[in-house]
Amino acid sequence: MMEGNSSIVTEFFLTGFPGLHPEYYSLASAVLFSVYLLILIGNATVFLLFATNRCLHKPMYYIIINLCACDILFSTTTLPKIISKYWFQSGTISFTACFVQMYFVHYLGTVNSNVLFLMAFDRYLAICHPLRYPNFLTKSNVYILSVTVWIVGMAGALMLVIRAYPLPYCASNIINHCYCDHISITLLACTDRTPYGFPAFLVAMFALLGPLAFIIFSYCSIIMAVRKIANLQGRLKSLSTCSPQLIIILLYYLPRCFVYLASNVGITFSADMRIVIIMLYSLTPPMINPLIYCLRTRDIKQMLIKRLKKIKIGIEIKFSH
Repeated sequence: MMEGNSSIVTEFFLTGFPGLHPEYYSLASAVLFSVYLLILIGNATVFLLFATNRCLHKPMYYIIINLCACDILFSTTTLPKIISKYWFQSGTISFTACFVQMYFVHYLGTVNSNVLFLMAFDRYLAICHPLRYPNFLTKSNVYILSVTVWIVGMAGALMLVIRAYPLPYCASNIINHCYCDHISITLLACTDRTPYGFPAFLVAMFALLGPLAFIIFSYCSIIMAVRKIANLQGRLKSLSTCSPQLIIILLYYLPRCFVYLASNVGITFSADMRIVIIMLYSLTPPMINPLIYCLRTRDIKQMLIKRLKKIKIGIEIKFSH
């Protein structure tokens, strides 16, 4: 905190789902823990397949690994604390820890958007400029793009924390959310939020809508390029290579755009419903993405089937002995 300010808050309290009755706390913690476990197992499985199969060391899969890492880190940043609230009735989080969590929530959200941008860029080059694809998206270039994605996301999140941390917090310390984010924290400041809220809104829109604009452009270009393919089978094959990325992108962006548009046309949600929607669109993609990779991506699907067959044969041999 900035020396000499009037903050008296030393810790915050996360309400989680405000309308949830205490008798359902155990169920809520069990559901959230199961979601966290599924996210870890699913994304760790993709990591393992990638690490043990050199045939997956292609640009598209390097980009997918970035998304897996982002999903694991985001869920690890947000879920353990809210699980402990319902499991151990421990909803408090220290002042500094709350801002650390806020930083990673916004940082990883930006990284996620930028990784989806890379996914769209990969498919755009592969279909619209196939001759340039192998020369441009080499392993070294993908490394550079991946590192850039993780570095670029730091600035905006850091700016949010630097501007919000010194504010005077002298009123309520109750955060109506499952984790600390910029809006939830700055609403508790004993000062006019406008000078801090508008720049934060611009950062959020740039991080979310900037990549989305290119994603829309790239898939419009892909559709136009596919329409020029005379062979129907060729069209379907080209589109099938885009389907996993497109599903992942829609899962990430559609709920966020819906909530944003709803708030601007006068549709309001209760506090419980708003938090449920936020948690659904924050945690559903990390949980479902590995399933999409394994079922919709041919190479990963084949590697997974081979691995499961080996395990099955090993079990049969063990029982035969």
